[in-house]
Amino acid sequence: MPVANAVSHSFGWRWTFAIVSVLAVLTMALVAVFAPRDPAHPDASPWRELGALKRGQVWLTLGVGAIGFGGMFAVYAYLASTLKAVTGVGPEVLPWVFALFGLGMVAGNLLGAWAADRFGMIAAGGLLLWSAAALALYPFAAPHLWAVMVVVVLIGGGGGLGSVLQTRLMDVAGDAQTLAAALNHSAFNTANAIGPLLAGMAVAAGWGWTSTGWVGVALSLGGFAIWVVAWATGRKAQQSDA
Repeated sequence: MPVANAVSHSFGWRWTFAIVSVLAVLTMALVAVFAPRDPAHPDASPWRELGALKRGQVWLTLGVGAIGFGGMFAVYAYLASTLKAVTGVGPEVLPWVFALFGLGMVAGNLLGAWAADRFGMIAAGGLLLWSAAALALYPFAAPHLWAVMVVVVLIGGGGGLGSVLQTRLMDVAGDAQTLAAALNHSAFNTANAIGPLLAGMAVAAGWGWTSTGWVGVALSLGGFAIWVVAWATGRKAQQSDA
């Protein structure tokens, strides 16, 4: 992302899309050459995979991602504009701030994977609260470059939610784990639409660029509310089975 941002500012946005297209073709070629060719599972079928949609825990987990992840995207989508308008930095600084955001996401995914193994679904609730707290700091940090650089790392760390929810979906999907894995990305992209949409509405309403942080807080807490329902109903079902 930082490289794409730098290329866009230096050579124009069309070059960024050209690079993405080349990388996509290269990835397809590498997968075709190196990915193992496993035989199809004899019991696999689309109808069997669609059975995951009958499970309430699948929908609740997807809701956590679709709403909770929106908080991070609410800030991320307008980060460059906020840095230029509020922080007062030039285009040459933007790739470095985005790089810090990316480092936060890497650390968050490593932490999220560890937390998912150790704490299960509880880790998702913790990461949502982490995101809400980091996003609440963003409006106060935005006017100060060094402060906002620290906060974007913390916000990026909330990206670890993805690995936790992926594990959760595989656990609750039964025999439809392939569809569940795909649906996690659908929830992620839904969040990528909802967050910027609501944040853009806040900016258009005249609440300022930093209002994106408060929109992010609301979405993270909304995801946390869905997580509470998912966690409580999941525990109740486990106790009933016992």
